This record gives sequence, structure tokens and C-alpha cells, in this order.
Amino acid sequence: MKRIILTLLCLATLAATAQPPARRKAQQENENKTPVASAHRDFPTAAPMPADAVWRRDIYREIDLTKEENAALYYPATPQNGRENLFVSLFKLVLRGSIKAYDYKLDGNEDFSDGNTIKGKALMDRYQILYESKDGRIRVNDADLPSDEVRSYFVKESVYYNQHTATFQTKVTAICPVLKRGDDFGGMDAKYPMFWVKYEEAAPYLAKLMLMGSSVNNAAMISADDYFTLNLYKGTIYKTTNLQDKLLIPETESDTTVVKEQQRIEKELADFEKHVWGKDSVPPAATDSLAAATDDKEAEAPKATRRRGTSTRRSSGGVSAKKTRTKTKATKQRSSSSTRSRGTYSVRRQRH
Repeated sequence: MKRIILTLLCLATLAATAQPPARRKAQQENENKTPVASAHRDFPTAAPMPADAVWRRDIYREIDLTKEENAALYYPATPQNGRENLFVSLFKLVLRGSIKAYDYKLDGNEDFSDGNTIKGKALMDRYQILYESKDGRIRVNDADLPSDEVRSYFVKESVYYNQHTATFQTKVTAICPVLKRGDDFGGMDAKYPMFWVKYEEAAPYLAKLMLMGSSVNNAAMISADDYFTLNLYKGTIYKTTNLQDKLLIPETESDTTVVKEQQRIEKELADFEKHVWGKDSVPPAATDSLAAATDDKEAEAPKATRRRGTSTRRSSGGVSAKKTRTKTKATKQRSSSSTRSRGTYSVRRQRH
């Protein structure tokens, strides 16, 4: 048995050494490049929005992470057990240079030009995030990242009609984490939009970021890319792309007016999607009215017959009663006349 094992080992060694050096080197390089974990796989993402869309409207929404529908983007607030939330993932991608971060301007508009990019070190200095710098490399601990203070996001989405596929779609085009932090004097928390990120650049990485999709079933997981692609988030409109580039809040006077304006925009989008195929030649209301009129006629037909029958019986009964009364009256008149005539005749006979 030992001889057999030794023989097999010798044959395997000879087969390995018999390969040409170039082939052996190429084989070793391929083995080193082989992915050993699912994190190295490339996942497909949603198709990009066509540049020649015949109809499109850009909407800016604020996603509140304290609401149940958006909680998947917030938890875990601090990375634990190999899981991290959306902000930690985006910030690490910016630090590694995998995606670009663009500075948030005061007007709120995104500027994706090369001159508006901002480095991770500048972001940490601006928002006072602790880090270590050694040999030109930056290292930051997960506990020092202000992921628990990022409680909302600004999201730009494009609602468009794709004439190539005849579909009405909504696609996220940019994301901006918003830091909510109070001042050193105990004042109210203020919002600090940090940076814009192109969604197309972050989508391949968000496809690998798994989020908890349900509070009831903790085993239900969904990728961050699917979360945005399926539009599972809930956000309020705070701005639309318009000719005057105005926000909704400065244009209005009260919260009630803001809500009405948001509802009006939501209704415009829903109406366009509903009537994108046009209307029927015969309006449904007209068809329903004709059907209702036919049903009413059919329902009223036996009633009319019964009414006519009743009126006929009533009329016939009235005629017969009238005839009876007339006949009775005539009989009484004849009887009375005959009685008078008999009485007169008898008197005359008595006189003669």
C-alpha cells in the first residue's frame, strides 16, 4: 500500500515538473487571481437611463431614516458582525478612491464636474472625524465614523418614460448623506449635507451591500441597489428641477401649503403614468352611462306594465262603478216614476 502511494506521489510530481515554465507561471498567476469570496464577484445593476428619453422630470426627495420604511439604510448604526449601513459603505468607498465625492453647494444643486470633487481627508477635517495618518495613508476606525448622526439622505431621482421599452420608470441618479448634529452650546440639531455621490458609480458596490429587509423576518436580506431600484424608500419632495430653480419651502408660507404642493406634484406624476397610453375612443363614463340607462329601462319595464295594469283595473273599476251608479239611479228614477204613474192612475180610476 505504501508503495502505491509513493508511486502516485512521484507521478504527480513528474506531471507538475513536466509543464513548461511559462505555462506553470501562468497557471500560478490565474490561481492567485481566482476570487475566494463572494465580495469579489461583479453583480449586474439596473440599466442606465437613456439620454434620449422623450419625457423626464427630476425630483429631489429627503429620506428620513427614523421612519420604518427607511430604517434599512440606518441600521446597524455602528458596524458590527461584518454588517454596515449605507453611510459607512459610501464613506469607505470615497476614502479608498473607488468612487468620487462631489462637494455640496449652497444652492443644493449637484455639480459632477472634476473641479468640484472633494477628498476623504478634507471631509474628515470639515466634519471633525478622527483619523490616523501614517506614510501618506489614512486610517479611520469604524467607531469614529459618524454613521449614527447621518439620519437622512437627499436623493435625486428621475421619473421618465423610456420609449425604447415602452415603460415608465423611476431611477435614482444621486445620493447625498445629511449629517444632523448640534452645536457646542446645546442648540438645536442642524442639518449638514455632506457630499453628493453619483449613483451609477456606487451601484456596483451597493449591489454587494446587504441590508435587512424586514423587522419581522430578520433572515430577509436585500441589496442596497435593489432597495433603490425598486423604490422601496419613502421620501418627501423638497425640490424639483424648474426654470427658476426654486425650492418648495421658500415659495410657500406654511406647512399646509408645502404638503399641498407636494401632493400636487405627486398627483401630476401619477396622472402622467396613468394616461401615458392616451384615452379610449369611447370614454368609460359614457359606456357606463349607456349600460346604466339600459339596465334602468329593463328594470322599469315590468314596473310600468304593473302600473298600466293597475291603472287599467282602476279605470275599468271606476267605469263599471260609474255605470252601476248610473244604472241604479236610472232604476230608481223609473221605479219612482212608475210608482207616481200608478198612484195617479189609481186615483183617476177612483174618481171615475
